[in-house]
Amino acid sequence: MQKYYTFFLRDTLPKSEAHIGQVVQSANAAANLGFRVVLLYLKKGWKAARPIDWIAPFQPTKPDRLLAGFYNIQEKLEVLPLSMPWPIDAVESKLTSSSTFVCKYYLRVHLRDRLQIVHSRDWNFVKAAVQNGIPAIYEHHHIEQKKFEPEIVNHPLFQVAVTVADSVLENLLENGMPPKKAIKLHNGFSQLFHVRHPQQAREWRQKLISGDRTHLVVYSGSLYKFKGIDLLIEAAKELPHVQFALAGGPDSQIEAYQNAIRQQQVSNVTLVGCLPQSELAGLLQAADVLVNPHLSGEAANFTSPLKLFDYMAAGKPIVASKIPPLKEFESSPLIAGWCEPDDPSAFSGCLQRVLEKYPHWNEASLHDPRLVGEFSWERRISKILDRVDTALCPVSR
Repeated sequence: MQKYYTFFLRDTLPKSEAHIGQVVQSANAAANLGFRVVLLYLKKGWKAARPIDWIAPFQPTKPDRLLAGFYNIQEKLEVLPLSMPWPIDAVESKLTSSSTFVCKYYLRVHLRDRLQIVHSRDWNFVKAAVQNGIPAIYEHHHIEQKKFEPEIVNHPLFQVAVTVADSVLENLLENGMPPKKAIKLHNGFSQLFHVRHPQQAREWRQKLISGDRTHLVVYSGSLYKFKGIDLLIEAAKELPHVQFALAGGPDSQIEAYQNAIRQQQVSNVTLVGCLPQSELAGLLQAADVLVNPHLSGEAANFTSPLKLFDYMAAGKPIVASKIPPLKEFESSPLIAGWCEPDDPSAFSGCLQRVLEKYPHWNEASLHDPRLVGEFSWERRISKILDRVDTALCPVSR
């Protein structure tokens, strides 16, 4: 019987949230490394109404065109949406929650014998895996106060807890995670962003740059205030000769910032919306500078921004705010300019200096592949599996 290296998301797909993309890209990378990988996620609504999907659920398939295109999933990854029939998540109670249904029914009854090792940000699923005799890898990316159950984290099947920031690593240890089972690894980039897309990049520049503007600055990610979006708009006011393009965010965020830009009469900021990765790669490579602004505060202490690593793969100069999780990159040649958070003038000044220092847009630009390669999703998965007991590691196809 074939067993799978299994990733689990307690959510429906596709969605543009960073934490969901992180799991999908991790699963895709593991499949690219040659492991037999399945990505589990939830299926709800009328699509979850077929009884056969509840009775014989383990039928992994290739992702459909929509899902594959949204996340740039390669052909090796298999997916398995788990149907959530009514009243799961429709009636509020522990018995009707999707977590209970997945862990107590699907995992225990139908999946247990097909899962070689699980890898998830969902603690309940990780815990259930260990209790059902399945090795587990846990991703934990936020600070919490809840203590981990000693019988789970000390169990020989619980292999490793992975986080992305030193502050969260400390939090893991404070909450009872054994030090020998906790590691910090930054997020990674999809190989799509490392491949050159010159035609797409030229088309983006033609579409976005007009008038007397000659430079393009691009931001990709959520449009939350703490991410520095307001700071970026203020910086744009000080650089009217530069075109800014912001990609990402749900419709509500886009509408709110469109109104703000209109009210402030800022003419050199364009919101391009949430793009599939196949289009985003070309946009990043069209930029003269890629930006990673951020405000100070609690959120700045535990982020490992996905966009920063996609930026590195895109090969363009990067300007970033100094925040604790990125301190180790401050001496890296992969980042062209740093500035203190919260100060729009400092950010615009840094941008101006980088634009003056580096050559104009070049479709062939590329960072040192040896430096960039350390931050691919595939490299990250390999580093995680190095911490897994050899006898429990997933087996290649």
